[in-house]
Amino acid sequence: MQDSDPTVPGPRPLLPDPLRRLAAWCALLLLVSGVVYVGIRLCDEFRTAVVPVLLALLGTALLGPLHRRLVKAGVQRSVAAGLTCVAVVAVVGGAVYIVVAALIDTGDEIVVSLRQAARGISEYFGAAGTSLDDLASNARELLGKFGGSAASGVISGVSVVGEAIAMAVLALLLVFFFLRDSDKAAGTLRALSPRGSADTLEAMARRAFQAVEGFMRGTTFIALIDALCITVGLLVLDVPGAAGLGALVFVGAYIPYLGAFISGAVAVLVALADRGFVIALWVLGVVLAVQVLEGHVLQPVIQSRTVQMHPAVVMVAITAGASVAGVLGMLLAVPLTAAAFGVLQELRTRYESQEPSASGTS
Repeated sequence: MQDSDPTVPGPRPLLPDPLRRLAAWCALLLLVSGVVYVGIRLCDEFRTAVVPVLLALLGTALLGPLHRRLVKAGVQRSVAAGLTCVAVVAVVGGAVYIVVAALIDTGDEIVVSLRQAARGISEYFGAAGTSLDDLASNARELLGKFGGSAASGVISGVSVVGEAIAMAVLALLLVFFFLRDSDKAAGTLRALSPRGSADTLEAMARRAFQAVEGFMRGTTFIALIDALCITVGLLVLDVPGAAGLGALVFVGAYIPYLGAFISGAVAVLVALADRGFVIALWVLGVVLAVQVLEGHVLQPVIQSRTVQMHPAVVMVAITAGASVAGVLGMLLAVPLTAAAFGVLQELRTRYESQEPSASGTS
């Protein structure tokens, strides 16, 4: 049997190298997109179990430094985890109680102020303002006319609220266990890892969790600045309950867009009820100025540094999360994207470190 002549050229490929590489990348992109889509669909089907786990991971990333300080101070791990969870419940519950109590105390004044504002608008805009006043005065008739649909909406709303409360309680319990057993996480992951991949999986998990911690630190810093700015503005304008409203702003900052809208609307309504239409407009201006500062300066700059992602990626991630899962998607989009970027960066670092050694041994 004769050997083939190496000087004779072999069969030429159908496609040039650039096109074959492009086809390989397209196939990889389609494969990854399919896996991500299937994962999202599975998470949506099992959202009552998946959402508490994801929220608990965010809470663990946020509360981890406090828990570690308590453990270093000599507090037993279970006690430190319990104290951390109790502190969170106290802060969030106290803020909600203060705001709700303020709204209940000033509820009648808010309604009266809204009616007066509608009359004031009617003096300037005629029929349009009068229609607003008529709508406010005929609210009971409108509710009676559409009572059936309103009742069904209330029933569905109650079920949604009940599901949300159940998931929140489960997430809080998971935060306790995650904090208490955080020192065993690396050992458990290494025990479950396939042979030879324990180091890589542990490094990827650590990098992903560090990215989530960076996101939570950045969000907390932004929330603190927003709360301080709005609280100072409310104190200057002599709006009652400024501390409680500032606490609501701080908690609402963890829900992108919607949390800022709700907390700002509550502040404007309280100012309208107690201080009148002009002061309410000033409060609205303060809220809008703080939101512009957050959206155009704080959010892109701080999150891009703590999460180590470009501001455009942060904005696209929030938009994509909102389109997939609404408000919850907006909350989880950036930390999940940051975790994915952390994993990819760790894989790239390990691949680049192994490539020179492989080429050197060949």
